[in-house]
Amino acid sequence: MTSDAPPYKPTSLRGGAIDALAAADLDRKVAITRDVCRRWQARSISLASPLDAAVPDRPGRPDKPVLVDPRHVAKRSLHTQEGRIALMHALAHIELNAIDLALDIVARFCDERPPQTFFDGWLQVAFEEAKHFSLLRERLASLGAAYGDLSAHGGLWEAAHQTRNDLHARLAVVPLILEARGLDVTPSLIEKMLQTGDKETAAILEVIYNDEKKHVAIGAKWFRFYCARARIDPARRFQELVRANFRGMLKPPFNDRARAAAGLTPLFYRSLTATSR
Repeated sequence: MTSDAPPYKPTSLRGGAIDALAAADLDRKVAITRDVCRRWQARSISLASPLDAAVPDRPGRPDKPVLVDPRHVAKRSLHTQEGRIALMHALAHIELNAIDLALDIVARFCDERPPQTFFDGWLQVAFEEAKHFSLLRERLASLGAAYGDLSAHGGLWEAAHQTRNDLHARLAVVPLILEARGLDVTPSLIEKMLQTGDKETAAILEVIYNDEKKHVAIGAKWFRFYCARARIDPARRFQELVRANFRGMLKPPFNDRARAAAGLTPLFYRSLTATSR
């Protein structure tokens, strides 16, 4: 948001999350996300308001990047600058979607009145995803590129759409599958960046990895909370929800140690792998 813009005043937590979610200007999306998080932490805004807009079906986006089928996203060697730019661009796209996924769970399920600490956790996630997106955009700029220069995966919002009417399914699919996948792949990316001498990118990936551990833990905490309240087995319920709401299969290798530290033990996901099926 430009310095001459009027001060942003969210109608409520839900209203602010919807405003950020709907923003097509990415600087505005990040700025609103940060502002709403700070206001909520200070308890200076209410949970919801009759003035809140409707939750959008899809997040606001600029004209670029062009969204394509995952098979058409270019893959390049990480030993070249072009390859590192392609990686940073792909990760920035993932983190942008992660901002919106965190905002959407706050806005969409607000009426279900979960405990206040539920919103504390997911706003922390939104704030940190915005930090990751900003770090990656800055890194792209330092390499002479920008987010939007390349095409991007067009299917990342499918998980949100599929689980839009079921909070338990959303918790199972987004943090416990999509976020947890980051725990599996990020350590090897850090190692590859260090091998190529790209310490700057490796440092950003380290920040993302450490935050992702917390995000998976937040998802596992609330998934287990709802299972305990319903007196159902969380691992079995997780498997039922994944089979019903997630297209595809879970692919090893898994970072079992990091997953377990976040509350996601192998009992949850081993039976859902391609080998098991």
